[in-house]
Amino acid sequence: MVGIDLHNGEIKGRVIAVEGLDGSGKSTQIYLLKRWLEMTGHRVWFTEWNSSELVRGATKKAKKGNALTPTTFSLIHCTDFADRFERQMLPLLRAGYFVLCDRYVYTAYARDGVRGVPDDWLRNLYSFAPEPAITFYFRPPLKTALDRILVGRPRLKFHEAGMDLGLSTERTDSFKMYQGKIMEAYEAMCGEFEFEIVNGALPVEEQQRQVRSIVSERLDLGSLKIEATE
Repeated sequence: MVGIDLHNGEIKGRVIAVEGLDGSGKSTQIYLLKRWLEMTGHRVWFTEWNSSELVRGATKKAKKGNALTPTTFSLIHCTDFADRFERQMLPLLRAGYFVLCDRYVYTAYARDGVRGVPDDWLRNLYSFAPEPAITFYFRPPLKTALDRILVGRPRLKFHEAGMDLGLSTERTDSFKMYQGKIMEAYEAMCGEFEFEIVNGALPVEEQQRQVRSIVSERLDLGSLKIEATE
């Protein structure tokens, strides 16, 4: 699959992605954005990381057995993304949909990079993926994000806690250190990519106000309404 130009005239829709740590509030914000866009007369499709039916079973089985290397996991996740992009996202973008992504390729850059997969290899692997029209990066204080996940979570999963990195033998401590490394990776990407940074410590309503304002300013919402595409 070659790189896709989302601004060549053939593509009517737009990709909006959200990124951030677990517990950053990004999933809540993209859900609220989805509802707002739908209520204002737009076609919207939502997709999330690692959700392709094609590879979901294989990924789950491999994680359960701790059987794969970071590079192999990276290839599986890229296969997941490529399948969703080609079979779901691209046709809908051509039809004028907003495609809202709860995590995009930047998640792979952060997580796989922390696990030692080379940055240049990762960027080449995902070179077919077009840059979203807008990528929101939700940045709460690290402790706030950690507390949101750890409160009420009965047990962290092995890879979720970063146990494969050998940071600690205790899952909660490993999770904290792992998330700290992920945050460092995201912060480094802020200078590489044009993230729209949202303070994840703000009230939910204020975050959403900022998100809607940025979307309204950067995109021609009027031309993307359902009646304008029919």
